Amino acid sequence: MFVLTGHVAGRCIAPLHRDTRGRWERMSAVQPGGGPNQRLRVLKGTTLRLLGAAFIGALTGLAVFSLTQVTSRSLFVITGGVAGAAAVLAVQWYQRTARLTEVKVTVPQLSELTFTVNNDSRQVAWQLFVETVTRVSTQPLASDQGVIREALGSMYGLFATTRETLKASRPSAAVPSGQTVEYLAITMLNQALRPYLSHWHPRLQEFEREHPDGQESAWSQNAACRAAMREVQRDLYDYAIGFARLAGVREAEALIGVVPAPRSPEGGPVSGPRPPTGGATRTRG
Repeated sequence: MFVLTGHVAGRCIAPLHRDTRGRWERMSAVQPGGGPNQRLRVLKGTTLRLLGAAFIGALTGLAVFSLTQVTSRSLFVITGGVAGAAAVLAVQWYQRTARLTEVKVTVPQLSELTFTVNNDSRQVAWQLFVETVTRVSTQPLASDQGVIREALGSMYGLFATTRETLKASRPSAAVPSGQTVEYLAITMLNQALRPYLSHWHPRLQEFEREHPDGQESAWSQNAACRAAMREVQRDLYDYAIGFARLAGVREAEALIGVVPAPRSPEGGPVSGPRPPTGGATRTRG
């Protein structure tokens, strides 16, 4: 038991003592050693710990004695059975957590890359897929519908959520070849979301500051901002499909529902169905 005393600003501080649960309590000046109740609690705690230790020791001794009575042949059988069970559990754990899968994904502005994921990476990819496809980021915004301010706010939310998801997850294990889910997510932030938001958000703020009661339709850059948003949405759609591939989601296109029109060679949208994005999946141990 530790006793602390002292003086603060000329006043005497009553001694402190630490109880059996590690908490410091103020002692009375007339009972520096603790009262009868305190001593009784200490005695009970010590007795229970001694009884528990004696019980565990007795079980351990009984187990050791039982093994010494086993013949050599039976001992080898028992040891082999325990080792086999441990090996099966180790293999199952490895398959759940450490098995690597190679997935080919087409990344916007880049090319088709090979990604290597395990179960932890698939969980992160699934979270990012859900966040991406449930926001305005992949939903079309017609020229006469929706509000640009809300769409920008939704994209800012996707940016923040993606960053927090990556910060909260463990880094992917280093592999000799193949990219990781972190690479795909950070590329989405820096190549798609950041350029658009940093370009158009200040311009929209300036219009709102100069016209606090004005409508967005009166903004001279309304059409250009919406056209640029459609370009970003096409990229984000590809990123969402990439996250779905990494997470092992089947029929991701059907889950998203709305498919943005692909770009023409000149940069504008073209009509017709959108070709599937992604590639084959290969698992390795």
